[in-house]
Amino acid sequence: MDADLQDPPSLLPKMFDEIFNGGYDCVATRRVSRKGEPKIRSFFARMFYRIMRRIAKTDIVDGARDYRLMSRAMVDSIVSMKEYTRFSKGIFGWVGFNTKWLEFENVERRKGETKWSFWGLFKYSLEGIMGFSTAPLAMASVLGLFFTFLAFVAIVFIIIRTLIFGDPTNGWPSMACIIIFMGGIQLFCVGILGQYLSKVYLEVKNRPIYIVKEKI
Repeated sequence: MDADLQDPPSLLPKMFDEIFNGGYDCVATRRVSRKGEPKIRSFFARMFYRIMRRIAKTDIVDGARDYRLMSRAMVDSIVSMKEYTRFSKGIFGWVGFNTKWLEFENVERRKGETKWSFWGLFKYSLEGIMGFSTAPLAMASVLGLFFTFLAFVAIVFIIIRTLIFGDPTNGWPSMACIIIFMGGIQLFCVGILGQYLSKVYLEVKNRPIYIVKEKI
């Protein structure tokens, strides 16, 4: 819970009630508006959540706050994760406990200024993407296949054009196609290495294979 009162303390009774009487393991909060924030920051924040929903297997809710109440079982599961770079919103979703979401309008802080700069938020978003998605590593394979196919089509086109009209430009199109083709092959090979690297990356994180919610 932030100390600048941007996280409404008035939600605490509801959070306690849902934990102890509602059967939830976590009661989390999310902002449904971003009043008072710079528009450019709000735009990039929404884009980040939209991208994460597409490329990550972890449920990361738009506007989610770290302000939440959790059961001891969920806390122990979060603490058991040994990774050093900890993107909290992703970890909260990854452990997979039953979560109740409470929505609230954005509240401007009473005093002080945010310590998060645009550059700091950008680096934090990169940590989230790299911590919970291997999609960037797969992009090299996709780009490699695309450029290889593009170069193959261009080579076929140049061969047909040369047979029909000759080669008045003394060979530079064919040279360009060969360079693009070799670049595509290299990107594709880098993408294959990236796929293996992503497996190593996930293994090094040493996340638990499963989480025990309750012992009987």
